[in-house]
Amino acid sequence: MNESKMNSFPSTELTDQITALRRQMITLLLALIVVSGTLTVFLWYQSRIVGKEIDVIRPQAMQIVQIFNQRSLLVEKLAVYGQTHSDFQPILKKYRIPLTNPAATNHPAAKK
Repeated sequence: MNESKMNSFPSTELTDQITALRRQMITLLLALIVVSGTLTVFLWYQSRIVGKEIDVIRPQAMQIVQIFNQRSLLVEKLAVYGQTHSDFQPILKKYRIPLTNPAATNHPAAKK
């Protein structure tokens, strides 16, 4: 009797469940495609907006970089000046400007 129940396993109830699961899976896959497509379009749109903003801001940023480079050159010149003039060293210490060139101190000492 148990064998007859096992042989009639693909009943209409089981087939209906499989069909429902298949529909649900297809629906979820379509929803995934729609959501990922929407996200892709949104990210592309944001990329274009940010790209345009960068193009607008770039000249101002280049001016800031130029000013920074000029000031760092001035700081280097002040450090060199402070090495040769001891009366200027307290001013350098006040503004925390090192007396030695930091690039020179990063190199290891030569071995004899």
